[in-house]
Amino acid sequence: MNPPEPKLSPGEGFTRLVEIMARLRAPGGCPWDREQSFDTIKPYLLEETYEVLDAIDARDWDGLAEELGDLMLQSVFFAQMAAEENRFTIADSLEAINSKLVRRHPHVFADGDAKTSDDVLRRWDEIKETEKVRPKGLLAGIPRSLPALVEAEKISRKAAGAGFDWDSITQVFDKMREELAELEQARTAGSQDAMEDELGDLLFVVVNIARFLKVDPEQALRGTNSKFRRRFAHVEKGLEAQGKSPREATIEEMESLWQEAKHLESKLHGV
Repeated sequence: MNPPEPKLSPGEGFTRLVEIMARLRAPGGCPWDREQSFDTIKPYLLEETYEVLDAIDARDWDGLAEELGDLMLQSVFFAQMAAEENRFTIADSLEAINSKLVRRHPHVFADGDAKTSDDVLRRWDEIKETEKVRPKGLLAGIPRSLPALVEAEKISRKAAGAGFDWDSITQVFDKMREELAELEQARTAGSQDAMEDELGDLLFVVVNIARFLKVDPEQALRGTNSKFRRRFAHVEKGLEAQGKSPREATIEEMESLWQEAKHLESKLHGV
């Protein structure tokens, strides 16, 4: 039996990926790859990003290693298409990120000073503002295409950095109670537009509570979604053992199994 080939170094492996992508896109390469465009590949970039997040949530390290490779492929794919149009190459992308990391970490690569994470973030934003001619307005550089929770966190953090912020989290909780009352008023009035508006205000305040607590709201919600999936799967399994489906069960039966799932999770985590 021949010994396995030695693993390529990161640089060699990345070069090999670039070569493979170029071959797939070249004449005589893969028909599917050759047909793709920037717009047709965009959905795959999003899909691979969320598969990376799923692997992290599951602490599936082998899966994460594979998914990171899939995500890396998307960058190489876009760069290859750009190179074919003489716009830029993957080398330009690598040079851009390497230079940016060095430039925005003067406390590491130069004589800058940053003692805390907040200092680092503030300095990062200050340097970023000097690098490019950006649309006027503090929030203009934050893409509207971001997921709503992510956008809300970024614009609230940017505004807070400019001094437009509550003094304490107690004030944010007061604001949340105010928005809840306004949502209830909109519900009582029966105005769908007003309810949507007030619910958006409430969600925005919740994002700010997360910011004060230094909790990532997107990750927090993903964790709750995962928890709900687990517990509801337990409910379905329990009902199946009784020969029932959720539609055939009473709310009391489902709630009992839900509480059982919570109890089992508590025991598992020693709570």
